[in-house]
Amino acid sequence: MSRSIKIFDTTLRDGEQSPGCSMNIDEKLMVARQLARMKVDIIEAGFPIASEGDFEAVKRIAQEVRGPVICGLARTMDKDIDRAAEAIKPAERGRIHTFLATSDIHLKFKLKKDRNQVLDMAVAAIKRARNYTDDVEFSAEDATRSDIDYLCKVVEAAISAGATTINIPDTVGYAIPQEYAERIKNLFDRVPNIGKAVISVHCHNDLGLAVSNSLAAALSGAGQIECTINGIGERAGNAAMEEVVMALRTREPYFEARTDIVTEEIMAASRLVRNVTGMTVQANKAIVGANAFAHESGIHQDGFLKEKSTYEIMTPESVGLAESSLVLGKHSGRHAFRDRLKELGYSLGEEDLNKTFERFKRLADQKKDIFDEDLEALVAEEVFRIPQVYELKKLFVRSGTDTKPQADIVMAVNGAEAEKSSGGDGPVDAAFRTIAEVVKTKSRMLAYEVKAITGGTDAQGEVVVRLREDNFTVMGQGSDTDIIVASAKAYINALNKLAYLKKRGEKTVEKMCE
Repeated sequence: MSRSIKIFDTTLRDGEQSPGCSMNIDEKLMVARQLARMKVDIIEAGFPIASEGDFEAVKRIAQEVRGPVICGLARTMDKDIDRAAEAIKPAERGRIHTFLATSDIHLKFKLKKDRNQVLDMAVAAIKRARNYTDDVEFSAEDATRSDIDYLCKVVEAAISAGATTINIPDTVGYAIPQEYAERIKNLFDRVPNIGKAVISVHCHNDLGLAVSNSLAAALSGAGQIECTINGIGERAGNAAMEEVVMALRTREPYFEARTDIVTEEIMAASRLVRNVTGMTVQANKAIVGANAFAHESGIHQDGFLKEKSTYEIMTPESVGLAESSLVLGKHSGRHAFRDRLKELGYSLGEEDLNKTFERFKRLADQKKDIFDEDLEALVAEEVFRIPQVYELKKLFVRSGTDTKPQADIVMAVNGAEAEKSSGGDGPVDAAFRTIAEVVKTKSRMLAYEVKAITGGTDAQGEVVVRLREDNFTVMGQGSDTDIIVASAKAYINALNKLAYLKKRGEKTVEKMCE
């Protein structure tokens, strides 16, 4: 009989630590509600001591989201643990997750402490956390590079101190699946009280092995897997939740394990996280990529038409993807538009629906066919956005082989119109320079990415920019059939995010992670 593997989702904590992926409180709450619909077992809602914004987000999720355990991260410091306890207090079920490095390299260079000191710190932190909740998780940071004898000692002491979940993270994505599985098995063989705790794994993807390592650990007895939607997270990211869950579902007889995730909600969650973070999903990404259920080869198509299982090991419906596509155009009505959005995982209120439908009709006049990706871009731009301090009203750009590029822009700044003209090295540069002069921004552009959302010469283009100012890094998105307009929208979207963060006045301490 299959045993149940708990899914610990850390999209809102480790996932948010991806550069430019910070979410505001309302966005975090929206994602948390979707995770609850998926029946995720534990939601790590944030790192309460990191900032006032993180604290408020964890607290609101604890107040408003029911079903999953709501978890807050804390270092092994009294102030961290007390703050996490305060944040999760309103939760139906709350967990404090505390962590401390156990590898010699971390002890020597980061903590500057010896093994006995670290062991004492871990035990004290767990005992303090147990004063607030019976559900305490301890993570041995950099466990895969830790001495196995010392790791066993720490795990035994942590369980004795009251930890009910022990996490063995591959913090830097160093492990190989067979090696990681052996480490988990060693712990089960050598730690006498290990049966009193759930063994968890948290794998990073630096070598592209996060999902493989997580599944290997499950084969060795791990009862909890920590992961994120779309695999977002520090550096190369975390184990992708959708890949872990669908691997266990598709190969349940092999793993003799399952999860309780409602897999039909996977695509809706993927799209939501992509839209609120601006972190795009590559087309060939497993499970949720645009090509995951696409067949182009003639041989594949022939086999697929005769019997789907010849080339599909899971159905698109099993992850919440409609098997057939409904092509929308300028003659489509509001009813068909609403139904298609629901199929894509979006349930909009009347005001948001009306705004998005108006944009859709304007786009339909420009494009022959409207694709799902077009609709997602419209929803992302019209619905999932922060308050608009800056708004593009008009844009006119002159450029050519014998013409110095120049942009004329009319913008609304806090509701008041402002006009400006400026030149640049090209039409996009001219537009960006003009916007920067209007806004008087001191931000620095780190990245500029352009792609066609759909094929054809009338394709809608999507632009993603990454800006940095002070300690804030943000990503902005914009889409339009005119790539210059899309670029301006993306830049202004990023500037609005910077304005939001600065207005909030959030002072962020370094977000430490496993």
